[in-house]
Amino acid sequence: MNFLWLIVIGLIAGWLAGMIAGGVGFGILGDIILGILGSFVGGYLFNALGVSAGGGTLGTIIVATIGAVVLVVLLRLIRRV
Repeated sequence: MNFLWLIVIGLIAGWLAGMIAGGVGFGILGDIILGILGSFVGGYLFNALGVSAGGGTLGTIIVATIGAVVLVVLLRLIRRV
């Protein structure tokens, strides 16, 4: 069940990040991967800053989305160079 929940949170966060940072999604698989990687990046950033987004599903989606947006922005900067 935890793996399924990880996929669902990753899909939501990746889709939101695609909408926020680029205006389009990255496909289902791309959104899932982006959201899962974004959750790690967001967790690291929030931990390093000593900030808490709260617990539960909504907090997890917020952290993962912010991390995924950071990933999208970094990827676009790298592609331009």
